[in-house]
Amino acid sequence: MPATNSNKGALLEPDFIARLERLEIVSRKIFHGKMRGERRSKRRGESVEFADYRNYVIGDDLRFLDWNIYARLERLFVKLFLEEEDLHVNLLVDISGSMDIGKPLKSRYAMQIAAALAYIGLSNNDRVSVYAFADGLNYELSGLRGKRMIAKVFDFLGNVECGGVSNLSRACKQYAMRHAQAGILLVLSDFFDKGGYESGLRMLLGRKFDIYCIQVLAPEEIDPQLTGELRLTDVEDDDIAEVSISRALINRYKHNLQAYCAELQSFCTRRGMTYALANTQVPFDQIVMGYLRRRGLLK
Repeated sequence: MPATNSNKGALLEPDFIARLERLEIVSRKIFHGKMRGERRSKRRGESVEFADYRNYVIGDDLRFLDWNIYARLERLFVKLFLEEEDLHVNLLVDISGSMDIGKPLKSRYAMQIAAALAYIGLSNNDRVSVYAFADGLNYELSGLRGKRMIAKVFDFLGNVECGGVSNLSRACKQYAMRHAQAGILLVLSDFFDKGGYESGLRMLLGRKFDIYCIQVLAPEEIDPQLTGELRLTDVEDDDIAEVSISRALINRYKHNLQAYCAELQSFCTRRGMTYALANTQVPFDQIVMGYLRRRGLLK
């Protein structure tokens, strides 16, 4: 069921989708959902599968007493059951103007990663929500569950258009205010925001999310092939800079970009978030099937 668009084509090819069928999303934390799902929880509660016994104490629910054991031993025991949990998988995708560059487009690359993860989540009956942001949460598709919703997610991701100024702080604040439910959160962005990324990411930390930050960059940004006297225009706010491009300036730019990415990685690592740099020159399926599996998000 590939996502198709007359202008952009399929986000995921059928052979890759077949490989995703064997995967599931896992978390480094245990989350207790509002609904009973298909994922086993380490806590014990009420479900159909018996787990163990414990001694009865005053206040326990009498419905769970085992009267057969009482008849034999004249002691009261309460039956314990494995409780299932509902895993929430949240995808926050940057669609600001700076994501609309590169070959392939950074935005499309990010959408392909998001589509793959949404497919895995829905296939395993997880609760999946997808958000696209620029100066705030511009588009939303939330609370989806079950494989029947895959086409809806693919259509959403395949047709979102890029544009506008990035405001990660506002988008994260809006998201955090709407979601008290803990879960896995992936932020797919270039993190090029003149307001900075720090305040936005800090807003997510208090919600007990298992956070993955995937920084998507194009080869043209990592190793720009520019020379001469140029007039450069910011794709988001139309800010103009007239520069004389020299080898020394290019080297300084590369040094500053590496330092910026290293600072973002350090910021994430110190706060328990997982960081990955995704160069769009590397096929997106290698990020999904390789890096994210090695980091424990998928198994």
